[in-house]
Amino acid sequence: MQKASTPRFPASIRLCVSLSIACCFFVTSTHAEDWPQWRGVNRDATIDDSGIVDSFDQRIVPRKWSVELGGGYSGPTVADGRVYVTDRGPTPAPDELTPPEIERVLCFDASDGSLIWSHQYDSVYQIDYRAGPRASVTVHAGKAIAVGAMGHLHCFDAKTGDILWKHDLADQYDIRMPFWGIAAAPLVVDGLVIQIAGGKKDDCVMAFDLETGVRKWNAIDERAGYSSPILIEQAGQQVVVCWTGESVSALDPKTGNVHWRIEMLPRNMPIGVPTPVFDGQHLLVSSFYDGTMLIRVHPDQLSAEKMWHRIGVDEKNTDALHCMISGPIIKGDHVYGVDSYGELRCLELKTGDRVWESDKAVPRARWATVHIIQLKGESENREIMMNDRGHLILATLSPDGYQEHSRAALIKPTRQQLRRRGGVAWAHPAIADGMIYIRSDTELVCASITDPE
Repeated sequence: MQKASTPRFPASIRLCVSLSIACCFFVTSTHAEDWPQWRGVNRDATIDDSGIVDSFDQRIVPRKWSVELGGGYSGPTVADGRVYVTDRGPTPAPDELTPPEIERVLCFDASDGSLIWSHQYDSVYQIDYRAGPRASVTVHAGKAIAVGAMGHLHCFDAKTGDILWKHDLADQYDIRMPFWGIAAAPLVVDGLVIQIAGGKKDDCVMAFDLETGVRKWNAIDERAGYSSPILIEQAGQQVVVCWTGESVSALDPKTGNVHWRIEMLPRNMPIGVPTPVFDGQHLLVSSFYDGTMLIRVHPDQLSAEKMWHRIGVDEKNTDALHCMISGPIIKGDHVYGVDSYGELRCLELKTGDRVWESDKAVPRARWATVHIIQLKGESENREIMMNDRGHLILATLSPDGYQEHSRAALIKPTRQQLRRRGGVAWAHPAIADGMIYIRSDTELVCASITDPE
């Protein structure tokens, strides 16, 4: 039998086909970035995605899928086609007088929400706000690391859910348990899992070997806050920044040695929740009771200095920003964030002076929340915002004011976390592969926010 010859098309057609394939690959790759840990790849709530919709066609964002979930604050994380989240266990039956004291770590298929694996363990809460675990799961190098509100630290095989190692931090170490429990998400740096735990005798921050779980170092004798550590580069080195209940400190991730420390003592109680924000030169932290501090990070040496720290009279009479749950952002020469009662504000970065204030993003209320995700690349003058009413907002934040482009409902508030104003939706969303993932105390939701064009 004669072998069929391969058809030869004109060069112009071959070029068009090649370009079409390349364009298809490019479009796919623009949505390829995962959200593998708290606040995304770099813990900065930033994505580079030009395919996000410009506006919503409906008042409610159409869902791709949703699954039942128990109580919890932990924002979902997404890696390798899987979604990870923690909760307080299944919703108790109406006749269940004493629901079981457990926490669960859950892994779902990102494409359809089907359950891949789950693990539950006993966790008796001795903390306030008992709705469920707070910290997002960190996925790194095929492992999923989760910490519960009472300090149960687990490292799982991310695909199978097999336990590789675990620690009960409260039982093994002399933990000064924060009023609201352990909330800082684990940070993985060079084969070490770094966890803010709040232990006494230099056990506020600990590092465990990613492979074995053996503790490698411990550092800082301070009370813990609720803020997650971040990794920055300073003077050509990797530096872990930890905002505890008493300071902002920079640590050597290999040894735990403190490079520099700037004190930030609480007036009332440690309450710092938002993750530190870093723009390459400045670190910003903001607290509900203790206002906002800006720190200059020296680029050529391992040192830093406080530029300003502005505190209002109290939680209602604030100065600059008094953030509770929402994380502020630095954009150019300005800071944008949500104050103690939901006031969206713009500040001058160098001084902390207020440029404008708006109450359009979320209704005013104590602890009102708006999570802000910055779009980079072609869409860098837009933000994706999720408020505690469950509304997804497309907007632009600039020194000229708050410009809202579109808004649609995504998830209903629930009352386990806050039994007032109809409940809240406090968890931080995740965005990966053109999808947004958000959870409440009753469900985990996936919806497309990609422009079909």
